[in-house]
Amino acid sequence: MARQVRAEKTRATIITAAADLFDRQGYEATSLSDIVEHARVTKGALYFHFAAKEDLAHAILELQSATCHRLARDTAARGRTSLEALMRLTFCVARMSAEDPVLRAGLRLATGITRPRPPLSHPFTEWLDIVSARLAAAVEESDVHPDADIDVVAHSLVCFFVGTRVVGRAREPVTRQPRRTAEMWQLLIRGLVPVTRRARYLSLAARLERESAPL
Repeated sequence: MARQVRAEKTRATIITAAADLFDRQGYEATSLSDIVEHARVTKGALYFHFAAKEDLAHAILELQSATCHRLARDTAARGRTSLEALMRLTFCVARMSAEDPVLRAGLRLATGITRPRPPLSHPFTEWLDIVSARLAAAVEESDVHPDADIDVVAHSLVCFFVGTRVVGRAREPVTRQPRRTAEMWQLLIRGLVPVTRRARYLSLAARLERESAPL
């Protein structure tokens, strides 16, 4: 049992080190030797868990997928509207991206040439499915205009959210993401939410930004 725990800890250390390097310098520019040095493990330890760099990329995408699905479940708590659940999900991802190199690396891998291995879907496909379901439910709950084209809105929201993170990576600290997420929602709420419900969600966006701000 102790040996298994050590092996799992070593595997997690390697994944975190690889994610940090993939995020900071890119997948193509990172070698297995770089990862060994950064993780402070032996080459034998790395090859015991991962036969190739592609295996590490896939492991990161798997962890990102599991995290996003867990957050989607957690934010859809009883008593919350679908729009609130969606807003909370985006703020959670923004906050955790500032803290977790695996989520940051997952985004960089998703926007590059790396493709997930079946049956894992591409991250953007998963995000579009989650966002579309939340928006469709929000229409039923009268929190989004009934004439909104859900497919178009979902695509625009995912592009908006991913784009702010990609552009922000080159221009500003990752801790700025909660503010950018709030700005995104301020624009979307004014275009999607009926006037009678708008103040509630604008207030929620401001509150979620404060709760997501780094300490």
